[in-house]
Amino acid sequence: MERQEIQDEALKASEGKQRCTLVLATGVGKTLVGLRHMERHYNPMQSILIVAPKLSIISSWRYEAEKFGLSNVLEGATFSTYLSLNKHNPNDYDAVYFDEVHSLLDSHRSFLNNYAGRVLGLTGTPPKHKTSEKGRLVSEYCPVVYTFKADAAIENGIINDYQIIVHEINLDTAKNYKVSTKNGSFTTSELQNYNYWGTRIDTGAGQSHILRVMRMKAMMEYPSKEKYTQILMEHIKAKCIVFANTQAQADKLCSYSYHSGNPQSEKNLELFKEGTIRQLSTVLQLNEGVNIPELKQGIIMHAYGNERKASQRIGRLLRLNPDDKAIVHILCYVDTIDEKWVKEALENFDQSKITWKDFGVKID
Repeated sequence: MERQEIQDEALKASEGKQRCTLVLATGVGKTLVGLRHMERHYNPMQSILIVAPKLSIISSWRYEAEKFGLSNVLEGATFSTYLSLNKHNPNDYDAVYFDEVHSLLDSHRSFLNNYAGRVLGLTGTPPKHKTSEKGRLVSEYCPVVYTFKADAAIENGIINDYQIIVHEINLDTAKNYKVSTKNGSFTTSELQNYNYWGTRIDTGAGQSHILRVMRMKAMMEYPSKEKYTQILMEHIKAKCIVFANTQAQADKLCSYSYHSGNPQSEKNLELFKEGTIRQLSTVLQLNEGVNIPELKQGIIMHAYGNERKASQRIGRLLRLNPDDKAIVHILCYVDTIDEKWVKEALENFDQSKITWKDFGVKID
């Protein structure tokens, strides 16, 4: 199937539905489908609300609208983040488009319950569990009526094939991890620190959720993944992007970084796109409107146990020539909760294309 045939099929599935969601893989043209849906229901007098996780995604809607001659459908549109959704009066809008609809939360029910107009949800990563908070919200307010996933897009030559390599790394036993407290600081090992958080979680009772988040943040700062990434980057000769955990980490890993705290970000991105530099580090996913020629490999330092973040980052590498193959490197601490996070993040990918391996790299 061609890309437009899939878009047409998705739009047909939405016909006659007052509220529904379309699941479309990276590369199919999710934003364009939303714009074409607006065009089909176009009325210059209607008021449209487009909701996205972050304001930077708005630029991709305007870019796509201008590119395909659909700018007129956005003339009466208002943009909002999910964080600000409840600030809007539900009675002010005739249609609402939820970009990345899996971002809906129970806190949005006040808006959803009082809104009576048309709803179209769009996502490439629908909620995995129907009984989860997000799964219930999508089922109640905009049920899925069409699904076209990444592997189907690969089979149809819309996006390129991929190989995922999970690098199994041991927690460092050397005392080289600095922990700061309100009373000062001390040095411990990654293994000791991880075990400390495990004990706190086991005995934390009602605070276990907060303690799990604190453990995750600590693991994201462990230096062994940074050192491993630097070694891995030395062996990758193709154009490669590194998804770091923090801005400071991104700046440390690459000479050129792309994030909101770097005033040189846009210049660095252009250098990367044109091939002047071969490596770029970033923190969050690049804007959907950004395509990087000849991007062949990527390193994901942390999976977060979140299949959406993993899919978005892997999706950045699935926009090559369909004859190419992307190589995705994911770093994982063995014998830790990190293994569970990575497995959950990769659950919806073809398991035959995933290799778990200890390369025996010694981290000094």
